[in-house]
Amino acid sequence: MYAIIADGGRQHKVEEGQTLEVDLRQVNPGDQITFDRVLAIGGDEGFKLGTPEVSGASVTAKVIDQSKGNKVFVQKFRRRKNSKRRTGHRQKYTRVRIEKIA
Repeated sequence: MYAIIADGGRQHKVEEGQTLEVDLRQVNPGDQITFDRVLAIGGDEGFKLGTPEVSGASVTAKVIDQSKGNKVFVQKFRRRKNSKRRTGHRQKYTRVRIEKIA
């Protein structure tokens, strides 16, 4: 069984037992998170598509930890002006394990 959820402006296809990185949330490891915006559910019984969401469906996940992504460098350069700038950014994530699709 799988579900397509919407979180943080993105859509994720998730299955039970899968590990997923979502945007940072102020939660502790071991806490439960519920994703209520379920767009579709598929499995042995068939495929159910929401309009825009499947009513009564939810996905429960357990928080594993919080981590940072890879560093992304941003460089700005203006030719013949002796103007250069380099900055970096590391996005913070919350890693969750999908426990139940209901």
